[in-house]
Amino acid sequence: MDSLKIGDKVIYPTQGLGIIENIQEESFDGQAFHTFYIRLLNSNTLVVIPSNSAAEIGLRRPTSQKAVNKFFHFLKTCPVDIGSDWKERYKENIDLMRSGQLEDMGMVYKTLFLLSQTKSLSFREKKMLEKCRELIITELAVSSGTAPEKISSKLDSCLAVCLKELKLDSDL
Repeated sequence: MDSLKIGDKVIYPTQGLGIIENIQEESFDGQAFHTFYIRLLNSNTLVVIPSNSAAEIGLRRPTSQKAVNKFFHFLKTCPVDIGSDWKERYKENIDLMRSGQLEDMGMVYKTLFLLSQTKSLSFREKKMLEKCRELIITELAVSSGTAPEKISSKLDSCLAVCLKELKLDSDL
């Protein structure tokens, strides 16, 4: 994270895309370190993160443009477990969301989407589904230079294929 500079885009787990507005050198207890001032784009919130905590928090650069197509392939092929108890599933999904990794968010989104097609989600799971979708679309749009609407459409198409395959498997 030392290579970050003002103007760089970063992903803040569970919060989404941000832009580094400022980097200041500060000291605490005789230790000098850099502090990142990050503006979260979806809420216009300014977050201050010491550079030595950035990796622990999961701060990362957006995925590469090449990785966007790999993500859609991963989403189509990754197995999901939609049969577990909702409390257990919610805890697992929270942990995956906190990792901040795109594939983890994809697994959460796919699981909740497929589950929502067979039964009602709890209020918390509905919110998590919406948040996952927002985070995925935002990151993929920025990474690929594609309009969010096109990414949204591609995401819907990808999950429609997954849903069709799930229905075919259950008919066998």
